[in-house]
Amino acid sequence: MKQAILYIGHGSRLKEAQTESAAFLKGCRPHADAPIQEICFLELQEPSIEAGFEACVKQGATHIAAVPLLLLTAAHAKHDIPAEIARAAARNPDIKVTYGVPIGVDDEVVKAVHHRIEDTGVPIEQAKVVLIGRGSRDPAVKHAVSEIAGKLEAITSVKEVIPCFLTACDPHYKEVFTSLRVDDGAPVFIVPYLLFTGLLMTEIEREVQKLQAVNRNVHLASYLGFHPHIKQAFLNRVTEAVRNPGGRFDFKGGQYAASSH
Repeated sequence: MKQAILYIGHGSRLKEAQTESAAFLKGCRPHADAPIQEICFLELQEPSIEAGFEACVKQGATHIAAVPLLLLTAAHAKHDIPAEIARAAARNPDIKVTYGVPIGVDDEVVKAVHHRIEDTGVPIEQAKVVLIGRGSRDPAVKHAVSEIAGKLEAITSVKEVIPCFLTACDPHYKEVFTSLRVDDGAPVFIVPYLLFTGLLMTEIEREVQKLQAVNRNVHLASYLGFHPHIKQAFLNRVTEAVRNPGGRFDFKGGQYAASSH
């Protein structure tokens, strides 16, 4: 068997975000055990999933482990990416394909969020943390962000962690920001639950500046990005897709692989 790993990023219109995601995925290659490793993107960035899959085929791959670089499980992971993989796999029926899951709820992610708060240099005791996720109509997204918030609250000395969202879920982050306009002297940390920079990060930065004008104890942490704990969490998902314990990650004609993550 000749193993291949197909890393699948989301893609972005912004050059900075494109560079960040590509660099992150390239940095994962030395830590993964496969002779063939290709990077591709769902949209807005080249190469496409089809091109990445074919690049693995041309190098003699007999098993392709396709792994999406996504924080949470929603439409892209469940529908859009599997549909692209299914088209490529249909043209290569002799190749075994496994499909990994997004990073999901992982203790490594909780550690990364904690470190991003500490990176601000502001004491975290009795602080409020506002964890801003993208949001989705898929209820699994809200559940996952809320679970991360709960885990973070359990391992830190902060007063509370408030999960909120940019779109499609309640509470909306602007509603939470409104409740923080009164400065009670306690530090408030805004943590963008995002992998890379982009238009959403720019929006958060703009709204935080408005909030800081009335509450000087508000501090913006970095988005998750390249943090080593995020890298480890993603590599955990890569390893699962390659080893495929119990056949959990078998790719079945575009059907999403069930998993506990």
